[in-house]
Amino acid sequence: MAISRSQLAKELEPGLNALFGLEYARYENEAAEIFDNESSDRAFEEEVMLVGFGEASVKAEGAAVGFDTASESFTARYVHETIALAFALTEEAVEDNLYDTLSARYTKALARSMAYTKQVKGADVLNTAFSTTGGDGVTLCNTAHPTALGGTFSNRSSTDADINETSLEQAMIDIAGFIDERGLKIAMQGRKLIIPVNIQFVADRVLNSTLRVGTADNDINALKNMGMLPGGYTVNHYLSDTDAWFVKTDCPNGFKHFTRAALATGMEGDFDTGNMRYKARERYSFGYSDPRCVYGSQGS
Repeated sequence: MAISRSQLAKELEPGLNALFGLEYARYENEAAEIFDNESSDRAFEEEVMLVGFGEASVKAEGAAVGFDTASESFTARYVHETIALAFALTEEAVEDNLYDTLSARYTKALARSMAYTKQVKGADVLNTAFSTTGGDGVTLCNTAHPTALGGTFSNRSSTDADINETSLEQAMIDIAGFIDERGLKIAMQGRKLIIPVNIQFVADRVLNSTLRVGTADNDINALKNMGMLPGGYTVNHYLSDTDAWFVKTDCPNGFKHFTRAALATGMEGDFDTGNMRYKARERYSFGYSDPRCVYGSQGS
């Protein structure tokens, strides 16, 4: 009895799905070191940033308590993209019993493409941190983020510098000085260093040496001794600038990865061509809400 295309698809699909999953899992999800995952059930997500209250005032005896008014600042928008790719096995390949070897190779290649694209999309948020405008009207890493009262705050080095002890210590000082929309200090801290592969050895020495790096002094490495950057460093292979570096802070509303439709695969036969077609598809977005989630330098 001849096997129909639909029957062949049912026979092949479970094995290909398993192979796809194994290959996809081989690639480290480096974006997970940066972004917090959230789900979405809409075409896009919007997050309105709120302006809190100012400094509380002293209430005199018998006087009425003072009131303050909260308001809205800018809106961060996450627009989900559909990422999909497919391949086809010709009717002739199926006839010649080549579908077994070809489908395995193609499925692995498809999984690799989907995993790669996701990491590139995530890293693009940092790759464009000094060039693409965000919700507050300036780039993600900028020396003049506007606040509600007309002031500004900076989340990048005033003079771009390569990663070293001095530049990283200054970053910790600058992060601790971050202010909110009302100009109040919020005492943020750096949590993790995000770097390209090119400067991983320098970063390891700066963060993990017991004594100061590159000196003959017996001084301690203050960054390590004080427990700065408790998350250590993470190497992202998809960062395009070979000497740019970023510090992820403990800002509670920062980098986000929204999943609109989880990764799914499917297979079907095509009547017109006789081909067997296999595809992978997912829908997601990467972005940030509060730019205080990061501090960056382009390197010197």
